[in-house]
Amino acid sequence: MSFEERVVDVEIDILSPCLLDVNTGEIVDTFYSKADISELKRLKKKDWNFNWASENLRAAEIYKITVEGNYEIQGLIALQGVSEDKAVYVVIAESAIHNRGESRHYRGVGGHLFAVAAQRSIELGYGGFMYMEVKNKELAEHYEATLGAVSLGSVTGLTRRMYIDEDAAQILLNEYTLQEV
Repeated sequence: MSFEERVVDVEIDILSPCLLDVNTGEIVDTFYSKADISELKRLKKKDWNFNWASENLRAAEIYKITVEGNYEIQGLIALQGVSEDKAVYVVIAESAIHNRGESRHYRGVGGHLFAVAAQRSIELGYGGFMYMEVKNKELAEHYEATLGAVSLGSVTGLTRRMYIDEDAAQILLNEYTLQEV
């Protein structure tokens, strides 16, 4: 997996306890769980920017977001615990194609994915601390405003390394209702 493929580019459109159905305005019960390789291999390439079944993601834990009564994956996040950094590294995160843009079905996927990362960081003993590389300066500013992320500066070209500390992670966890299945 090239460096460019490990850049986080997921929109944080709303912070809410669960996903918001854009069509009905209802908050729907949302669940997360580890994705298994067989379901990742079944993903249609036209619906995802990343190859989630890639050999390069084998070292990562991949979590999926689903909603009650529907097993369709709404978003995915790949995480790696980095003990020497005492943090979780967010390798990549992505909303399903039907949750992007103006015609999205659910709002809140991106924020929910980061709440899962915060939870996993706590479970690993890192207090919620996580870091990632983001696509560009505009996205870095977006994550600063929506997630409380802090930029560490440019990594290569336009990409930025960012971190979310324990306090910002706790704010996410206070907002989201995380139900693991």
